[in-house]
Amino acid sequence: MEHNPIDKIKVAENPGLLEYAHTSGGAVIRPEDMGKVKGKAQLAMRQQTHEQINKIYRQMELLAQQAKEVQNRIEVSERIYDAVMGFEPIIGHIYYLYEKKDGSDILSMVSPNEWGRKFPFNQFLAKVFLLADHTWKVEFFQEDDRTDTIDLD
Repeated sequence: MEHNPIDKIKVAENPGLLEYAHTSGGAVIRPEDMGKVKGKAQLAMRQQTHEQINKIYRQMELLAQQAKEVQNRIEVSERIYDAVMGFEPIIGHIYYLYEKKDGSDILSMVSPNEWGRKFPFNQFLAKVFLLADHTWKVEFFQEDDRTDTIDLD
């Protein structure tokens, strides 16, 4: 019978399950720094969730802008329907909103440049377009000396 020169106490039964290299040519096994691993994972998680929160915030801003535009359409539509009209507006046609000298509004089919020299109103307020839902799209609006385009769709 051969004699094994290695003591049985110094031999592992399952060397592949050891937490360290069991031969001189084995791979170096170093324990992970769990604080470092967790820190990297938290950084990645924060970056990802920050991006998602920013995306949701941009969506909320868009929804708030759309709600404001609808509210503006309601306000303009109510102002136009409160104005004096000597005709029934037709869907898909352009009309012009003016402020009369007494401060009330009037809706007209005549554009500001068609009045000639004698402009009968205080000011031109808006060029409006009647939509199918009977709200108005404002193509040009002048209030408080503003001259900008407002697209309320």
